[in-house]
Amino acid sequence: MSYIFSAEVLQKYEARYEVCDSCAYLRICNPHWLEEAYSSAIADADTGLVSRNFLIAEKLSSLLFWEMAERGGGRYLDSAGGYGMLTRLMRDYGFDFYWSDKYCENTLACGFEYDAESGKCVAVTAMEVLEHVIDPVTHVKETLSYANADTLIFSTELYNGAPPNPAEWWYYSLPTGQHISFFQLRTLQLLADKLGLNFYTANGIHIFTKRNLRKKWLRIVTSSYFSKATAPLLRRLMKSKTMDDHRKILNSVSRP
Repeated sequence: MSYIFSAEVLQKYEARYEVCDSCAYLRICNPHWLEEAYSSAIADADTGLVSRNFLIAEKLSSLLFWEMAERGGGRYLDSAGGYGMLTRLMRDYGFDFYWSDKYCENTLACGFEYDAESGKCVAVTAMEVLEHVIDPVTHVKETLSYANADTLIFSTELYNGAPPNPAEWWYYSLPTGQHISFFQLRTLQLLADKLGLNFYTANGIHIFTKRNLRKKWLRIVTSSYFSKATAPLLRRLMKSKTMDDHRKILNSVSRP
């Protein structure tokens, strides 16, 4: 790793950024302020949280149904799931999603927290997570092991070329101090190689998996146009869990 520049995070700490010359992995060296940064797990400045979750749910549902042949039989974990919004949206579509997060309270998917007794998962989702972790290799290994899964579906903003100037790239999220790792496509490919997994990417959705996926079809089903246009059909083909979950929660609170 080579030092490349410094910038101020949380309006008071100096962050030293370093980059790997061979794979372009860019990170903050020793981000000692993380406990303070996560005193509020989801930054107040993340005004795109709601719209982003709706868009991800459309793309993710399309990916699982049309490419991974999910018809309601598989179990999924949304890791670092925040308030539980994506878990709730995916269950509303009809997918058996569960939630986990070490730092945030589950307010929207209560009753569907994941633990080892929940059983093996087909895949884990980690949307806007990898930019928060200090050690991406260990994090992915532990996440997949926890869910006993062989597929990670995730999103993170990538950069091209030289590391962007801190004043010109919003994704550094300097005021929050929570984004500490940044990637290029070749960084993710090397990470997949280290994990012994295949790497696929299309329309902002990245996948580490032991499966062999169809790259052209993957680009189609994760496109905004296709996923949005087919969402009403997918909702009819899948059986929404909204009312079943409603009854399950009522039954659980009415027990003596």
